[in-house]
Amino acid sequence: MIDAVDNQRRVWRAWARRHGLDGDEVYRVALRTRPMETFAQVAADRDPYACLAALHELEDDDVRRGVYGAFEGARELLEALRPGSWALVTSNYEHRVRGRFARTGLPVPGVGVDAAAVAEGKPSPVPYLRAAALLGADPRKCLVVEDAASGVESGLRAGMTAWGVNAPVPVEGAHRHFATLREAVHDIRAFARGTGPGRPASAGRCPGEPSPGRDPLTDACRRP
Repeated sequence: MIDAVDNQRRVWRAWARRHGLDGDEVYRVALRTRPMETFAQVAADRDPYACLAALHELEDDDVRRGVYGAFEGARELLEALRPGSWALVTSNYEHRVRGRFARTGLPVPGVGVDAAAVAEGKPSPVPYLRAAALLGADPRKCLVVEDAASGVESGLRAGMTAWGVNAPVPVEGAHRHFATLREAVHDIRAFARGTGPGRPASAGRCPGEPSPGRDPLTDACRRP
């Protein structure tokens, strides 16, 4: 919903400079792991809690002073969704997310699952299953909208329909792909109303399945 890629890159590069590390390499690792896992890979000889404290300091400062913008279509989408029908699932922390939403003027999520709410982050299914439980929703009827492969995998493993957005090429495993969020708004709203397609017959297979694992009732990937 919020374009924070440049902010994340600046924060991680600033953190890397403090520790005498290559900023680009650190950011590459950070894109696919949680902070403590990142530290274990790029700074195994450092105190991980001191590393985390430094990262939190930089991120909090960026929330206060950084420039943020909402992706086109984000406001239209969130204002159209029924309150209590959607949740934000993030690997960041709730106070930062709420600060960023407030800065952009977007509707603040009523339900959120952040890094402190679960023991396992994406690509584990735990974050999205937690969100479904908080919403009182059947995971098989939930739609995950993501821009990263780890998020898509998390949604798929939770038994949900997963669409990729804001990526120049399809996110691996996603049932549908939209180059921008703006292009997906109409179909997301239709899915939420129960009037749109869940997963087209031409969609790819669920990761790890030898054949398409479609549930005819939910059009989503089946999971144990």
